[in-house]
Amino acid sequence: MELNTLKPAPGSKHARKRVARGIGSGTGKTGGRGHKGQRARSGGFHKVGFEGGQMPLQRRLPKRGFNSLTRDDRAEVRLSDLERINAEKIDLAALKKARVVPEAALSAKVIVSGKLTRKVALTGIAVSKGARAAIEAAGGSTDAPIPQPRPKREPKAVPVPQPQAQAKPAKAKEQSGEAKAAKAERAARRDAPPAPGGKKGGKA
Repeated sequence: MELNTLKPAPGSKHARKRVARGIGSGTGKTGGRGHKGQRARSGGFHKVGFEGGQMPLQRRLPKRGFNSLTRDDRAEVRLSDLERINAEKIDLAALKKARVVPEAALSAKVIVSGKLTRKVALTGIAVSKGARAAIEAAGGSTDAPIPQPRPKREPKAVPVPQPQAQAKPAKAKEQSGEAKAAKAERAARRDAPPAPGGKKGGKA
């Protein structure tokens, strides 16, 4: 075997398809498009995944999970990463310079992982509760605020129904007495004899 006789294995390389070069090109006179139909026409191409108008496969399948668009904005920093940075004052720029966090990170948070034996001062970097204790135990400091518990929501006061005044029943009794008097007056008018002249209530 010589260098000038080396060539690819049979079948691993194929000649480029030459479209619309007649019957001798291997794709026939129609250039691989067939005879009639939408795909045989110029401009008869639809977007990838189009299935003739029916619901396409990528929309028939259910969605699973959630991908946050801001998942790469905050980076996690271990205590062991702070140990190997050669600086006492550490901020986000120092973490990027040491390649502890990616360049696209907008913020960072220190978590409890590894050991910290030297004094460091963190500026503009969030810390967890355990990481704060480890940093302060090593003589370091951080300017991250201590999270305060949220105040408990007080239940809404339900108005107590007020007892009804005693004057209303008396008023109701007065109204019922007036109604009885009016009813008796109507009955007396109905039973009264007709006026002279043949017509009830007519002129004399």
